[in-house]
Amino acid sequence: SDIIFHPWKKEDNGNQTRVILYTITLTNPLAPKTATVTETQTMYKASQESECYVIDAEVLTHDVPYHDYFYTINRYTLTRVARNKSRLRVSTELRYRKQPWGLVKSFIEKNFWSGLEDYFRHLESELTKTESAYLAEVHRQSPKEKVSKQAAVRRRKRAHAHLRVPHLEEVLSPVTTPTDEEVAHRIKHVAGSTQTRHIPEESPSGFHLQSVSKLLLVISFVLVLLVILNMMLFYKLWMLEYTTQTLTAWQGLRLQERLPQSQTEWAQLLESQQKYHDSELQKWREIIKSSVMLLDQMKDSLINLQNGIGSQDFSSDPEEKRKRFH
Repeated sequence: SDIIFHPWKKEDNGNQTRVILYTITLTNPLAPKTATVTETQTMYKASQESECYVIDAEVLTHDVPYHDYFYTINRYTLTRVARNKSRLRVSTELRYRKQPWGLVKSFIEKNFWSGLEDYFRHLESELTKTESAYLAEVHRQSPKEKVSKQAAVRRRKRAHAHLRVPHLEEVLSPVTTPTDEEVAHRIKHVAGSTQTRHIPEESPSGFHLQSVSKLLLVISFVLVLLVILNMMLFYKLWMLEYTTQTLTAWQGLRLQERLPQSQTEWAQLLESQQKYHDSELQKWREIIKSSVMLLDQMKDSLINLQNGIGSQDFSSDPEEKRKRFH
């Protein structure tokens, strides 16, 4: 809606340009209900009247999220096939003014392609309606009108194929990149297109990167193991401290009790203290033994980590350094 057509202007290079302003309706819940669009159309000088038209449309959609990051290029190629038949070929490309980060880029591309499909599906339906209306009008004409119209068409001067501009075939190419081998190599390094994503080439350092990733995985595993061992050691030390506090509290409570009055009571008290002392001594031995085992395991893990890092550094040296080392 609200379509405004500016007149065609001829440029110095022979092409003609015009600007079209209009408003579109959006159904995306993350976007406003309507958005204004600025479409700059360029008709190339290679276009020939009644023969072929090549028009590039640069579409800028305002009032949508991240509208300053991207724009759309649509190439309309309209060629004559027969007296009452033409072929419309449309190719499109999404280009970026500045590169967004990954999540935003995927959001833009997803909504771009869905909106593009809706737009051209609507265009297809409108063209079908126009074609049906034209055919119905042709069938309603009288035979005399048909004959006079055909005669007028025959008298019209036609542009022959051999009179085309030499570089017309290049202009007729789609806006999307071709798939030949030479251009495919160039595609790998073109930025700003959804169809020209960067394809990393194989490099001799791929094996080295893989070995480095494996080394990082091993180091991460060893670090996790060290954290677990430290937690176990902390638990053992905490239990040792808790046992010491319990022993001190028990001794304090025993002192506060009444003293034995007979030799039998003294003998029982000494025997109970000896048993408690032996049990606590055994616990201390077990705790110290387990602590020593944890420290030994930690030491072995650190030694293995050091050996792994040393072997990796040695394997990453060039062949000359290896020979010199030997």
